[in-house]
Amino acid sequence: MSTTKTTISPFSLLNIKLFLLFRVLFNARFYYPVFTILFLDYGLTLEQFALLNTVWAFTIVLAEVPLGVVADLIGRKRLLVGTTLLMITELAVIAFVPLGNGTLIFSAFLVNRILSGLAEAMASGADEAMAYDTLVEAGIREEWSRVLDLQMRCQNFGYIFAMTIGAVVYDPGMVNRFLHLFGYTGMLSLQVTMRFPLYLTLLLAIVAWMTTMRMRDPQVVFKQEQEESAQLSVMEMTRQTMAAGSWIIRTPLALAIILFAMTFDHTLRMIVTMTSQYYRLINLPEASFGLLGSGVAVLGLLVPRIARGMTERFSLAKNLVVLTLLALATLFILPLFIPYYGFIPMMFVFIGMMMTSFFTSYYLNELAASEQRATVLSFKGLAFNAAYGLIGIFYAVLIQQLRELQGSQHPGWTTQLVENEAFKISMGWFPWYMIVVLALVALICLPRLRSAKKSDAGGSAS
Repeated sequence: MSTTKTTISPFSLLNIKLFLLFRVLFNARFYYPVFTILFLDYGLTLEQFALLNTVWAFTIVLAEVPLGVVADLIGRKRLLVGTTLLMITELAVIAFVPLGNGTLIFSAFLVNRILSGLAEAMASGADEAMAYDTLVEAGIREEWSRVLDLQMRCQNFGYIFAMTIGAVVYDPGMVNRFLHLFGYTGMLSLQVTMRFPLYLTLLLAIVAWMTTMRMRDPQVVFKQEQEESAQLSVMEMTRQTMAAGSWIIRTPLALAIILFAMTFDHTLRMIVTMTSQYYRLINLPEASFGLLGSGVAVLGLLVPRIARGMTERFSLAKNLVVLTLLALATLFILPLFIPYYGFIPMMFVFIGMMMTSFFTSYYLNELAASEQRATVLSFKGLAFNAAYGLIGIFYAVLIQQLRELQGSQHPGWTTQLVENEAFKISMGWFPWYMIVVLALVALICLPRLRSAKKSDAGGSAS
């Protein structure tokens, strides 16, 4: 019997296949390469864009853990089906909103950001927990690194496709040239073509819903009370949340994984959100942004394999040191704004984020128990998004102060020159910010890790 279990391929399991497909469909969004200008071309301002993404981040923060608890209590499939229904709704709201009324457009995008944040929170942890427990049910939990490796590579294939097609169908010039090849003599305007990436993503959302409907919950975490009643009490949600939170606090390694990963993730992600502005200031043409996005996705095919090899060959501590050195070296090079070739350190920002994601998922799933895995992963998501929301506020204050300082020092400069210079100076703050946060996290975690190690050693000796 045991020999049979070891010969099972994780990719022969339906749930694993559906998990891989769901991750691709949920994340391959055609509007990503034009994300910022999509908002602006609808008539929104940069300030409104920043506000809407702050709403998105804090929606995730508020909903992350409660929804992770719900996933552990009522089943992951129900939450994932709900995720795809929210995805369909959030896209439909902005894909079909009429133009011309600024208040209506802002309201539509506000609804979109809230629903998108809820969908992210619902998916966070639930899909991963379902896939991992499917392996547990099949007796092959050690295959998780292989699944994670393939998942990240499949997801990046999806990125390549979405980044390339999304940028092309957004551009009215490209769309019109293509249509003219087939005899179409009309001219589509930007107001028409800017919706095409949304329509395509909406189609993927519908396929994602069909995918989740075929999933099933693994039978490894159901408790007696789940079988007796489908009712979800506030008391049980609170108990589950407190239990998972208490476990994280009482498990120094789990806390360290979450806090160190949070430091890398939110710092690097803040830079990623400003990628297009950085590319512009190193003199890259805007037409190249989509190609660079596809290049990032190609890297995503290689990085998971490298990260998987690192988890198999090196300890967690060694991988942490490598990731720290990589991130800090990149952050010190970025402020140089090297013309054209400056895109290379930006590629390493994305590599750092991919490695952070792989390591966190690998080590945290290895530690967490099945009955609270989704809740634990939701605490991780909460930490990541709370930190991202806070650094967004800090950065907004910093850029405002730098803008005022540069304006007073260079009264003859145009507003755009002042803005660009403030942005360049702000990039120099990031490596020092990461050093400070890493030092604080080390002060919190390292003494507890040493104490836990001594306790384990003492227990083993006795």
